[in-house]
Amino acid sequence: MRLTIDVPLAVDRESPVPLAVQVAGQLREAMRTGRLRAGERLPSTRGLAALLGVSRTVATDAYQQLYAEGWLDGRHGSGTYVADDALPYEKPAAQAAEARGAVHRAPAPPGVVDLRPGRPWVLGYDEAAWRRAWRSAGELALNAFPDPYGHPELRELLAEHLRRARAVPVGAGNVMVTRGTGNGLDLIAATLLGPGSRAGVEEPGWRAARRIFASRGAEVVPCPVDEQGVIVEALPDDLRVLYTTPAHQFPVGGRLPIPRREKLLAWARRTGAIVVEDDYDAEFRYDVAPLPALYGLDPGRVVLLGTLSKSLGPDVGLGWLVAPADLLDAVAERRMHLADRTPGPVQRAVATLLERGDLDRHLRRMRLEYARRRAAIVEVLGPYVRGDTAGLHVMVALPAGVVPGLVRRAGERGVLLDTTEAHHHGPPRVHGLVLGYGSASRADVRRGCAVIRELIPPEGA
Repeated sequence: MRLTIDVPLAVDRESPVPLAVQVAGQLREAMRTGRLRAGERLPSTRGLAALLGVSRTVATDAYQQLYAEGWLDGRHGSGTYVADDALPYEKPAAQAAEARGAVHRAPAPPGVVDLRPGRPWVLGYDEAAWRRAWRSAGELALNAFPDPYGHPELRELLAEHLRRARAVPVGAGNVMVTRGTGNGLDLIAATLLGPGSRAGVEEPGWRAARRIFASRGAEVVPCPVDEQGVIVEALPDDLRVLYTTPAHQFPVGGRLPIPRREKLLAWARRTGAIVVEDDYDAEFRYDVAPLPALYGLDPGRVVLLGTLSKSLGPDVGLGWLVAPADLLDAVAERRMHLADRTPGPVQRAVATLLERGDLDRHLRRMRLEYARRRAAIVEVLGPYVRGDTAGLHVMVALPAGVVPGLVRRAGERGVLLDTTEAHHHGPPRVHGLVLGYGSASRADVRRGCAVIRELIPPEGA
């Protein structure tokens, strides 16, 4: 049992700063400096209010803001904790981990089945193609003045790849080579956001996105989703940026349908917001061809982010940012000020994989392999599975009261699980498991799902 930490806080009632903002600021500073450490339990809102002599509303508002920024984690009925994967404030937001729900996660011990999302199968690549790509990279001369946009050759190849794979009619002049989705999102945030701006993130959604926005001074606004994706009618009109995953919403798994995509773009045009489209999991579809990217429907209002972290592996450290030319120029200028760059040898190696068709062949092989794992999950857990048409994860919908006990008992039997509750900004709205099948073998996926099925109580129990 974790003990509740005594928090050294005080409020100044004479200050013009709202009490909730004071409390959130002091807690944030305590976590930045290490006075509050990952995993430590904080007082309840009632306890914090009593400690400070303020209303419970003040304490609740302070906690909700820190939930939204990713500093706090919690479960209904079990308390509020400093998030285990909260990044230190001093660390650049551009280094936010690619993997959803897998920040700095250690590999599972031998014999343990890890069904948490966020990691691909990294043993299925073509070793000969990989060595050939790096021999090519070794022939590249060192560059004293790296191009903030990326190598022109790779930008051309990525533009062609997006045209073929995602039907995005884009030229190299609209493509920037990044170090991945987190890096690209941080560059956009650094360019467009600042104190006083408001940035929307899906609720539930990718925790790193709200940490990145908050670290750039923006107010993070949770934007609810349903089984199809972000709910356009619930979006406020004062967002500067909206981050969304329309190809395969994380973690619910919905695919934003065309009518809602058109509504979302109409909202962006009306409000002047920029929609940041994380093309998460678009490479892996198992039912029909992927829907058109938002960027292709309105290149003037959308920024498209992509990465090789799922198709090859997060260790590659390469992605892309597609944006209107004027915005891309502003991002490039900001990038130079931040001294941020994508290593040249990595760019050369990936260019070789694209040029020779090795990446396309790898993707075709992995689609077949992941489809088999996804089929194993559906076979065992079919009635409970949601969002199984794409990607490397599915949601298993369960009653809220079932989830904590099931996760604990599965862990005792050697199966590691993640929950939808862990990916909310605040109090959970969606309940269940988020099953990742990228890094576990087919046999382990089947074994882990069998354990889950045994632990789901009968209906009415």
